[in-house]
Amino acid sequence: MAYDKFNILTSTAVPLPLENVDTDQIIPARFLKATERKGFGDNLFRDWRYNGDNTPKESFVLNNPIYGGKILVGGKNFGSGSSREHAAWAIYDYGFRCVVSSFFADIFRNNCLNVGVLPVQVSPEFSEQIFNAIYENPNTEIEINLTNQTITILSTGAQESFEINSYKKDNMLNGFDDIDYLQNIKGEIENFANSLLL
Repeated sequence: MAYDKFNILTSTAVPLPLENVDTDQIIPARFLKATERKGFGDNLFRDWRYNGDNTPKESFVLNNPIYGGKILVGGKNFGSGSSREHAAWAIYDYGFRCVVSSFFADIFRNNCLNVGVLPVQVSPEFSEQIFNAIYENPNTEIEINLTNQTITILSTGAQESFEINSYKKDNMLNGFDDIDYLQNIKGEIENFANSLLL
């Protein structure tokens, strides 16, 4: 399944400065019955977003109208816990295209890259700058430049570089998942296979 091409994303951001956010908090296990990647956004952070009677919790950031955008800024150790890929599906389906944190769980990071969500790991100091900028002005925009591998707080000009696997970077730039990548080089694969038969 192809995803939106990712080159430069400029957006406001939603702050979630909680450490050790695990995949069961991102998408509770009781919502993992579906096999398609659609509809999970409705239950993103379900137990934090809603009361038992399904009314929104006013205190949770996703229910606060002053915050919005395609970037989620999380605390340290974001995406820990189980390996469920549904957590990345829920984040994408909700509308986020980038998650920023000072540390990601490895499996969660890879799951995000597989579905078109860019995980940007920054230093703790830069993470704090981002949170401060958003709290000072919720309309603060963050620029994520995948080609240059930089993240910039546009209101201050503060910038930091981030790392990404070159294969995953190329896929994100082209909007490919792993299957799309193989389809894109199908001709090369066939030529190579034919060369073995000669």
